[in-house]
Amino acid sequence: MPKPDALLSAVVVSGGKQYRVAPGDKILVDRLAAEPGSSLKLGRVLLFVNGDEIKVGSPAVDGLDVEVKVLQHRRGPRLESLRYKSKKRVRVHHGGRADLTALEIIAVGGITGETRQETKTEAKPKAKARTEAKPRAKAAAAKAEVEAPKAAAEARKRATRKKETN
Repeated sequence: MPKPDALLSAVVVSGGKQYRVAPGDKILVDRLAAEPGSSLKLGRVLLFVNGDEIKVGSPAVDGLDVEVKVLQHRRGPRLESLRYKSKKRVRVHHGGRADLTALEIIAVGGITGETRQETKTEAKPKAKARTEAKPRAKAAAAKAEVEAPKAAAEARKRATRKKETN
């Protein structure tokens, strides 16, 4: 299935795996016998999309190929599998790293894709401005001013009650 934002794309086969590509894409495939910097052509194109034109191959589209440039050879992530059964002396450990080749897609079917200019969207203004918070010392002082008369009145009441009970 072609990428929704690409006008020009194809599905190619490399190393028994299928990749959906468009000009300018970078992909990782199984190791290829090519030097970094060299150019290759991937001949098995299963699907070709150019705008509204769609070509489906059976099994491959005739006369189409994808031109790629070899960027580098690297290794994939480390994959491990362990199997262990307690009290049975069964311990099996398999692991390794895949050898990969990084490719950049130059042209699909002899057509290099248009380089799309990214349109910058304007930053949306904030919905409402935040009010500045009062410093904590000022807020505590303001609270103390409000509660000070109440505290003084309660202290007078307690004092008068003590005098009455004695």
